[in-house]
Amino acid sequence: MAAPHTLPRRFLAALVPALPLLWLTVFFLVPFLIVLKISLSDAATAQPPYTPVFAWSDWRGFIEALDLENFELLLGDPLYWDAALSSVRIAGISTLLLLLVGFPVAYAMSRAAESWRPLLVGLVILPFWTSFLIRIYAWIGILKPEGLLNRLLIGLGLIAEPLSILNTTTAVYIGIVYAYLPFMVLPLYASLERLDPALTEAAQDLGARPAKAFWTVTVPLSLPGVIAGSLLCFIPIVGEFVIPDLLGGSDTLMIGRTLWSEFFSNRDWPLAAAVAVAMLLIIVIPIVVYRELEAHRFEAPP
Repeated sequence: MAAPHTLPRRFLAALVPALPLLWLTVFFLVPFLIVLKISLSDAATAQPPYTPVFAWSDWRGFIEALDLENFELLLGDPLYWDAALSSVRIAGISTLLLLLVGFPVAYAMSRAAESWRPLLVGLVILPFWTSFLIRIYAWIGILKPEGLLNRLLIGLGLIAEPLSILNTTTAVYIGIVYAYLPFMVLPLYASLERLDPALTEAAQDLGARPAKAFWTVTVPLSLPGVIAGSLLCFIPIVGEFVIPDLLGGSDTLMIGRTLWSEFFSNRDWPLAAAVAVAMLLIIVIPIVVYRELEAHRFEAPP
């Protein structure tokens, strides 16, 4: 028989994994099942604007009324294919740009004096003190033809006529890189800050040039931060709506804008729910691939 004092410990040990699972069940699994159920329904002029509704007393009729017409429409309409591929393309290019910009910033922060590092981290997260929507609206004033950027370039004599940047895909990339840069810099900084500078110095002492020591020592050891930052950026960018809507043009097609249009403009909740399920699958795929790669990496013999 177990000692009485071991029961609270066992209870606490079981509670540690139970709380996250309960949280995911209530705030992720249950809402996802509701969205999935709506995606298998039919649009209707009613409140809510879809059928069938939940009917606990008639499960057979409820199940028989479910269909896959919305998913068949997604697969058959090139609009949704274009939106999904465009979202993945924009998210991939944006993540690469964020990595190119964020890695030097994080590396410089990790090599700064220890007394300066808290201040530098604070400067990285400082934009979060302002509303995300206001910050994106500010870029409209910067990028529009009579905005600050064109005034500066014309004043410096670099251009003769204003550049058409606003309402283009370029403006979307600028807004995404600006908005998501902290999500790339912070994981990279956390990974680079833990690296021992003596490793790079040892590589240089063995004859490696600084550039080669950087690529053969620093970059491989910082891969966990690179992967974490890339996932933190890529996943939300795929479903981004605000930045493409405010800074992009009519030809900037992303799945988030398509979802909003189906839900609010067309009032087709089942189709919008099907788009949401498809977007979730697009987001989950890189997470599953990353977990599999990490599992193989840890299982591989040294």
